[in-house]
Amino acid sequence: MTTSPSSSLPFGSAPENLCILRLSAVGDICHTVPVVRSIQRQWPDTGITWVIGRLEASLVGDISGIEFIIFDKGRGLRAYADLRRAVQGQRYDALLQMQVSLRASIASLLIPASVKLGFDKARARDSQWLFTNARIAARPRQHVMDGLFGFAEAIGVRDLAPRWNIPIPDEAAAFARQHVPEQGALIISPCSSNRLRNWRNWSEEGYARVVDYAAETYGMKTLLTGGATPLERDYGEKIAALARHKPINLVGKSTLKQLLALIQRATVLISPDSGPVHMATAVGTPVIGLYATSNPDRTGPYFGRRWVVNAYPEALRDATGKSVDDVPWGRRVRDARAMLGISVDEVTGKLDQVMSECGLC
Repeated sequence: MTTSPSSSLPFGSAPENLCILRLSAVGDICHTVPVVRSIQRQWPDTGITWVIGRLEASLVGDISGIEFIIFDKGRGLRAYADLRRAVQGQRYDALLQMQVSLRASIASLLIPASVKLGFDKARARDSQWLFTNARIAARPRQHVMDGLFGFAEAIGVRDLAPRWNIPIPDEAAAFARQHVPEQGALIISPCSSNRLRNWRNWSEEGYARVVDYAAETYGMKTLLTGGATPLERDYGEKIAALARHKPINLVGKSTLKQLLALIQRATVLISPDSGPVHMATAVGTPVIGLYATSNPDRTGPYFGRRWVVNAYPEALRDATGKSVDDVPWGRRVRDARAMLGISVDEVTGKLDQVMSECGLC
């Protein structure tokens, strides 16, 4: 690890207070929670402040022992003024700058800290290294969550076992019980919510065939979930219209807490590279990830990657003529045709595998 002369990492004793800067997105917030939990286990008396996005705070903002400061990017420049007021009079022993973006780096300038710890230079995109005075160890080709654990390791945390324990309120648990029977259900979260990333999404026809397979083979009810964007609502409606065994369409009808509770009660989740994949990991639900446009070894479910349908190597080769080993870690394939490389038989085969390995059939 590289540090400036004013830095003193790793800490020899518990710091008085730490600030974590990780604004978004939902999946990366799920990766950050185990890092925070590791810090809490080692230093239970250390004050922790987490600067986080508004949506993301609705998922984890009730974790005890943490002061959450909302950075609402929808407020534009006023969000920075809000942050300045929120940290006024405070000084942190360290800022863990766990987000690589110009917005986050500018926000970091407003957070007074003796140590500003960022990524190693290879991963410090958008010139993040200019805004920090210490860096985590350079370890190439890691899963995103392992990279974030590098921050805990750098400050001296030894127990890096991933644990989440995200609270689920009674209201959210009741919502889940209403929709998921005791025997469980298949949940399909069919697409990424970002309309600019619809190249991550599989076909509505494919999902509908999986719905029918689950019903006819395992007697499973299917729930469709997702956000309230027009893209997601359209996906849900088309899947429901195409399936012979009609799923319950909850797209746009649940909060993040309710979705987490639904996933916790489900038998299995199917989703492309998106936040619900990592929410499932957080609550121990098997997840079948559909990956063609991104590398599941970097952004896939942290556990159970054997259940991923991985069409990424082929899609990358078709788009670039190169193998996974020949491109930068994290290289994406921004072509909606890539997801067409995933077949229905591959997805239903993974469902069979999950049901068999988990003793559910």
